[in-house]
Amino acid sequence: MTDDLRREGLAHWVGRALGMPFSAELSDLTCDAGFRRYFRTDTNPSLIAVDSPPQQTKPAHFVALADYLRRNGIHTPMVVAADTGQGYLLLEDLGDTQLFGVLSSDSVEGLYAEVMSELLCLQQIPRKESLFPKYDSELLLTEMRIMPEWLAGKLLGYQLPAMEARLLEETFQLLLNNAASQPQTLVHRDYHSRNLMIRGGERPGIVDFQDAVWGPVTYDLASLLRDCYIRWPRERVERWALAYAATAEAAGVLEPVEPERFLRWFDWMGLQRHIKVLGLFPRLSLRDGKQGYLGNLPLVIRYVLETAGRYPELKPFSDWFGSQLLPLIEQQAWYSDYRCAGD
Repeated sequence: MTDDLRREGLAHWVGRALGMPFSAELSDLTCDAGFRRYFRTDTNPSLIAVDSPPQQTKPAHFVALADYLRRNGIHTPMVVAADTGQGYLLLEDLGDTQLFGVLSSDSVEGLYAEVMSELLCLQQIPRKESLFPKYDSELLLTEMRIMPEWLAGKLLGYQLPAMEARLLEETFQLLLNNAASQPQTLVHRDYHSRNLMIRGGERPGIVDFQDAVWGPVTYDLASLLRDCYIRWPRERVERWALAYAATAEAAGVLEPVEPERFLRWFDWMGLQRHIKVLGLFPRLSLRDGKQGYLGNLPLVIRYVLETAGRYPELKPFSDWFGSQLLPLIEQQAWYSDYRCAGD
């Protein structure tokens, strides 16, 4: 079915779901949501209509996950109506104000306190195995291998010699060991400033949770504090991370852990995520036509080189990236100096 026909079918379905004798009026929302498309209704209050093709997405899983998270106190969009067979959903409208849009040096302390409090609530939710698969080594490794395939190979045209491929696999194994050594909790998997919605007088709304898994305790914290779209000074980030660790210990999410060990967990988990993103953003550009993501790569590169360069075990990877890939990256039209990215 074409996009136009699916939109028409969604409009008819929304009208029926709301008891109207006619199709609902839908306006497009700009969302980078893979195969899903989002629309806003003209009703009062407005709602979000979602076209979620069941062949490419899992609408029934989304509905079950949204319900489970809401029943455990998380402000995900309420599902007003759903036809998971057709892939049509009608959701509560959490508004247009992303955390990203209201962050500043003055506001960040209070806003991060709110969203880290929500993260702690997420991490206290008991596991339901049918909803939260394990974020295991196989999945983490598959994610990191996106980087040599899509950044090095397909974007830059660089094929790794066998020795360099081994260096990457050895680095990836270090990061996998770090992930496995951490306490395991619910992981949103994309907990950052563009997936957290702010509306006055309400708890932060959480969207894009459909890929949630059960994995390392620092993953979402690193996603938030080492956000691919906004950067804060390292000293401030480490202070926030250690304050979160103390709160998580008090809540029973963490056993007592030395600050140095927690920061190593945090740093290395963030590096795993950023290596994945170094491949994911080129894939979104080359495969899916979403060109805007490439402009965010310099900040991700900065995170990768700063973090890897601080640890002797990871410095060979940092040196390789700087000598082999960075000169090719610097020739790209989208590139800007990574050393000041996010400043």
